[in-house]
Amino acid sequence: MSEKINLREAMSIGIGGMVGGGIFAVLGLAVSLAQGGTPVAFLFAGLLALITSYSYVKLSLAYPDRGGTVKFINQGFGKTVFSGGLNNVLWVSYIIMLGLYASAFGSYAPNLFELTADKTLDSHLYSSAIIVLATAINYYSIKVVGEIESYAVIIKLIILLSFVLVGIYGLTDNPNLAQLSFENWESPINLLTGGMVIFVAYEGFELIANSAPDIEDPKKNIPRAYYYSVIFVIFLYIIIAVVTVGSLPFKEIATAEDYVLAEAAKPMLGQIGFSIITVAALISTFSAINASLYGGSRVSYEIAEDDELPHELTNMLWNQPIGLFITAVLTILLVNTLHLESISTAGSIGFLLIFAMVNYSGFKLSNKINANKTIPLAGFTLCLLATIILIIQQYSDNKIGVIVAISIILICFLIELIYKKMESHKLGA
Repeated sequence: MSEKINLREAMSIGIGGMVGGGIFAVLGLAVSLAQGGTPVAFLFAGLLALITSYSYVKLSLAYPDRGGTVKFINQGFGKTVFSGGLNNVLWVSYIIMLGLYASAFGSYAPNLFELTADKTLDSHLYSSAIIVLATAINYYSIKVVGEIESYAVIIKLIILLSFVLVGIYGLTDNPNLAQLSFENWESPINLLTGGMVIFVAYEGFELIANSAPDIEDPKKNIPRAYYYSVIFVIFLYIIIAVVTVGSLPFKEIATAEDYVLAEAAKPMLGQIGFSIITVAALISTFSAINASLYGGSRVSYEIAEDDELPHELTNMLWNQPIGLFITAVLTILLVNTLHLESISTAGSIGFLLIFAMVNYSGFKLSNKINANKTIPLAGFTLCLLATIILIIQQYSDNKIGVIVAISIILICFLIELIYKKMESHKLGA
């Protein structure tokens, strides 16, 4: 029998999933979109994650399963072309998140050690190399993946909390603090759009669902694990956004958009602070890549086991699910073809759609899971509305990201439709 997970460990899974590479990857992007209203943009995204966590709590209690989100979607919609398409979108969204984390790693790493005279080339080399390294670690030892994540959670939280404490102290006489004033906020619709583009920074709390069968005293600890971890991360992100916007002028933030958190440490701690935050970013993104590679390969395995993708994906290649290697190859392709903003937009659209459908499952199954219908319905409506607003607003500024996201979603459903028809034809033959 597996050892039970206590509340602290369950919270670590949620916090570690959220405070992975997301905040390092999208903070600069958030400021470019929301300006002085960046803390509000993070609040918008966090509140949506908090509402969605209610559905996850109720579904995790009713259907504790290591399949997590895959299980919830199948419970809500049955094993249909629609649910299969959604689960395919979930797998691809993991790949997009891996691309985001690898892209962030590639943006920070050249600041410590340049490989060539071309920083863009260095970024691609580092991004690709870290995926290869993480794949090798996942192949050789899943236990090592868990150990890396457990240590990384502690290290990155210590460094980020230290950054916050020192940063708040340093804001007292910083003239850039005026940038947070209401006159520097973007319009409410732009703040909401900014929040939705960076929604990927909150992706990760749903990993608690995969551990639900192993959490001790689940009726008490599953709700606490979700709510405490999401609320903690909301406050952490808002304070980080305040410190960043209050420490650097917008022009400098724009210049260092891909590694802005390290740049924000400079006014307080100089080059040492820059280097410390860069190391924290590398540790965080590396651990997030490790965990997401494992999660992505498990999702593909679960989908294939549920007859929503070919059973060949349950096959082992060198003692690991073949989905691990497919996930790694697709991530390398993604990170070398798309810009950070396009990756972030595609990831946010994917997860907003998935969370909308999980909320709908919570609403549809409310009587069975003992849930208040209003909250899942609100979560479904808000996630769907946020997805539509994000697509419309980003289409003018980031057309490629929107086209990629919509194309991926359509392809995921098309693949599922073709697979179901082929399977039906085999059975009828």
